[in-house]
Amino acid sequence: MNQEADKNFTNPSEVQDKELLRRILIGDQEAFSQLYTRHLNTVYKRVAYLIPENDVEDVTQEIFIAMMRSLKTFKGDSKFSTWLRVITNRQIANYYRKNKQTLNDNHLDQDNIQFSRKTGSTTRETQDRRIFIQQSLMEVPDHYREIILLRFVDGLKFQEIAVLQDKSLDAVKSVFRRAIEAMRKELG
Repeated sequence: MNQEADKNFTNPSEVQDKELLRRILIGDQEAFSQLYTRHLNTVYKRVAYLIPENDVEDVTQEIFIAMMRSLKTFKGDSKFSTWLRVITNRQIANYYRKNKQTLNDNHLDQDNIQFSRKTGSTTRETQDRRIFIQQSLMEVPDHYREIILLRFVDGLKFQEIAVLQDKSLDAVKSVFRRAIEAMRKELG
């Protein structure tokens, strides 16, 4: 089903990615710059949803370094954007493995959240909310987190997610509903 459906979703940007990859592999540095520019915003948004604000740029840079090092291993069995998403998720997981103790030490407690609400600091409240959502996202199962990110961060439609994950549309919608419910529970 989905290989046929995948053909229906081939778009010009996928064709451009393939052409840029071909050029990169023959040494065209301008092609790498173009590929980087094309995917920077998408990667940055995903990282910003999951990583503390101070480290977003560093992790984003690490993702593109990892991508550059791994380009020769990309076989084209999947879309480039899917392959890059896997690298992104892996680097985010690496970040949390490396920084586990630091993040636990800096964890926002309820007193900090309540203090910011009492002082009316909207910037602080927004920052607290963001951190709270990030922490909640890290607590839900990986497949729930991924579908939430695909829908809200990457802006994909349910049909596109179904093709990407090789699932039926109904299955994707069902997982999405369960993911939203899990987030609600985490957020209280």
